[in-house]
Amino acid sequence: MLESPTWRASPRWAAEIGYTAEELDSMNGKSIALMVRLRDEYENGSTPIVISGCVGPQDDGYNPAVKMSSAEAQAYHATQIETFVRSPVDMVTAITMTYVDEAVGITRAAQQAELPVAISFTLETDGRLPSKQGLCEAIQEVDEETNTGPVYYMINCAHPTHFDSILDDGPWRQRIRGLRANASRMSHAELDEATELDEGDPDDLATRYAGLRAKLPRLAVLGGCCGTDDRHVKAIRDV
Repeated sequence: MLESPTWRASPRWAAEIGYTAEELDSMNGKSIALMVRLRDEYENGSTPIVISGCVGPQDDGYNPAVKMSSAEAQAYHATQIETFVRSPVDMVTAITMTYVDEAVGITRAAQQAELPVAISFTLETDGRLPSKQGLCEAIQEVDEETNTGPVYYMINCAHPTHFDSILDDGPWRQRIRGLRANASRMSHAELDEATELDEGDPDDLATRYAGLRAKLPRLAVLGGCCGTDDRHVKAIRDV
């Protein structure tokens, strides 16, 4: 999967650096075009490549100061998703979602655009969303509000030790198909204050990914978040 570099390419963040709506639309389009060029270069019969338009939160990805209703989120994120639908993307992936209403709004915007969508939730060291809601409850609520809209869910921005214990029971785990875990075991508050990047241990992270497959039998999309780089992804691939 090629994830476009568009996590912050939405109206609020574009306005903060002086981009017009037209410039934002152009940059989102250029980002997808870059993914297409990479796919054309590297795809072959044994390695088909999916292009995903990456959507990020309207506010902070750890601790949002402002939260939108689902209707507000749908209207806000439709701007970026409407650009994606005019390009050769295969799907939309919303990364670092911190509360349900925004995830619901993005899902509905993608449904309106007739694009498949995956939702990835940020988790804290206790395995809960920053909103304090449990992951199981968040997934079930989004599914109920969108008629099981997301094609799958992901977990991001937490070390496996932060959420391993919450995956012990329930059919809802079948809905989780992706992991973008942190290499660092630090909390989000600690990461915000850190002056050096905590790279963690690539081999240990990969081993923990492998261990999670028993709890997440449909796991298929593997990547990394805070502190990870190509060494971690290679270790995950090779474990």
